[in-house]
Amino acid sequence: MKKVILSALVVGSLLATSCKEAKEAGKDLKETTKTVAKEGAKVVKEGAEAVADGVKEGAEAVADGAKDLAAKATETVTSAVEGVTIPEFEDPKVGEHLKSYSEYAKDYIAAGADAYKDVAIVKKGAELATQGAEIVKGLDATAKAKYDGVITALKAKMAPAK
Repeated sequence: MKKVILSALVVGSLLATSCKEAKEAGKDLKETTKTVAKEGAKVVKEGAEAVADGVKEGAEAVADGAKDLAAKATETVTSAVEGVTIPEFEDPKVGEHLKSYSEYAKDYIAAGADAYKDVAIVKKGAELATQGAEIVKGLDATAKAKYDGVITALKAKMAPAK
């Protein structure tokens, strides 16, 4: 009987001792978890701030690029014929004339081989040629070269329609 009681006391003391160690280990684990969670939240916050700064810088770069493209787009006038751009001239009448000529070229291309039979197209072509001769007289060499380049490009697009 003494052996049984002694064995029960030894087992009880072992259980009591191991329970205290388990509680202490649980407390240590809880403290470590809190510390890791705080550090993790700090790292995540810093990362989020870095990403936000990167996004802000990227958005500013995109906005600057859009402004540059808009500025370049205003330097040219849209042509009615695909693949031909009309540069900006000091005299707005030159740009307007080239835009009218591009509309004429578009109509001419649409008419195809029968363009010479359409009286309105032929008349418009003659008027634009006369206006073009008058406009070219007032241009300097650089502007005249730009003007001739656009007219040549438009005529090249019109050539297959003949």
